[in-house]
This record gives sequence, C-alpha cells and structure tokens, in this order.
Amino acid sequence: MQLDDTLKQQFRDAAQALEGVDLETYRDFGKDPLEPIIGLGPADAPVGFFGRDPGRQEIKWGEPFIGSGGQKVRQGLYQAIHGEPMPDFEASREIGRHVFWANTVPYKPTGNKAWSMAAKKRFQPLMARVLIDHWQGRELITLGREAFLWFGINQPKEVRQALESFWKREDRFEASHATLLTMEDGHEAEFRLAPLPHPSPLNQTWFKRFPGCWKRGSRPWAWPICCAKLARYWL
Repeated sequence: MQLDDTLKQQFRDAAQALEGVDLETYRDFGKDPLEPIIGLGPADAPVGFFGRDPGRQEIKWGEPFIGSGGQKVRQGLYQAIHGEPMPDFEASREIGRHVFWANTVPYKPTGNKAWSMAAKKRFQPLMARVLIDHWQGRELITLGREAFLWFGINQPKEVRQALESFWKREDRFEASHATLLTMEDGHEAEFRLAPLPHPSPLNQTWFKRFPGCWKRGSRPWAWPICCAKLARYWL
C-alpha cells in the first residue's frame, strides 16, 4: 500500500517547519528529511503495529520498526506466525511486509527524544486519515505509553479518560481496549488496541513490573506475552 500523492504531500508540507528533526542522520544516509517513514503494508493486513517514531536504522532502510527495538517486534511476529525463531535480517524484512506499520510522527527526532505534544498534534489528523481511510484493519498492537495514549489526541474528553484509565490497569499488557478515532471531518472508526511496552532494554520500569518474564542473559523482552497477542490477533 502506498500513500496517495495528496496525502504524502500533506505530510511533507507539515514537516517543512518541524523543529527537532535529526537532519544529520538523514544526511548520513542521503535521505530526504521530508519523506515520511510509515511502512503501511497491505491495505487489508488484519493486524498492525503502532509506535512512537522512527530511529536511525529506519531512516537508513526507509522502513519502520527495522532497528534494534523493531527487530524484537519482528522476532515476536515471526515466532507467532511460523512457530520458530527468526533466522536472519532479511527474514525480518520479509515478515514485516505482511502487517501494517505506523508511528505517531513519521520522522526521526534528534537524540531519539519523544516528540512534543505540539508535534504529535500537528501530524495527528494526517495519521488518523492513514489509519481510517488507507488501512482496512482495526486491530493494533501499540508499543509504549505514548503510542497508546496518542489515540486520545484531538478526541473527546471521555475517550482520553478511558485510555488513561485502561493504561493504569495491572493487566494492560494482557488485555485490549476498544476506542473510537474520529477525524476532523467526522469520519470515524473503532480500533481495538492491544498495548505492549516499548521494545527497549532501557525500559527499566517494565522490567521491574514483570520480573518473571525474562531471565538474566536472555533477550530482555516478554516474548510469551507478545507472541500470545500476535497469535490471538493474527491467526
């Protein structure tokens, strides 16, 4: 699936005055800093992943979720579908073509710092259009708090409160939450969100919260939980 020319130009126009873009990384790889990194995938992909923003490797390859954190996600995806470990990097690229990918802001921030609320609000109408009009699926695995709570931006107070309340639940990484996403023109769709922690070894809060889900010396990630969610939504 490709963005239509009008929507792509709208992303590029919105990025023209965006402060905080990691221009050095784009220059390192000879990439256009106005080109959005979304990934998309098949329009009828039954499940999607929604994260925060692209990183250095995403700029290099022009694909979302392809760096170290994204590789963890792709490993879980491969395991859920094939029932065996992912063999190599090319397999990670291939498995990614079967699902939908998107971020709150499709541009890399300097220092990998989270984008400001102003930046997220700037791109929210465009990304909402991608989710509602350009993708037929409605099952999203959100990665991290910011990706999950993004669904409250520019939405009614009760929607924001419901998201905040769900995020405070002890079982939020094992449950799902249905939420309505409404565009500026009134077009809307309901999405079922299945949140997982942000896939980063620096996520110490998550490690403390789920001490039994990983062992010292192994990958610092709860693949049993991730794979169970993927299997439930994909298979």
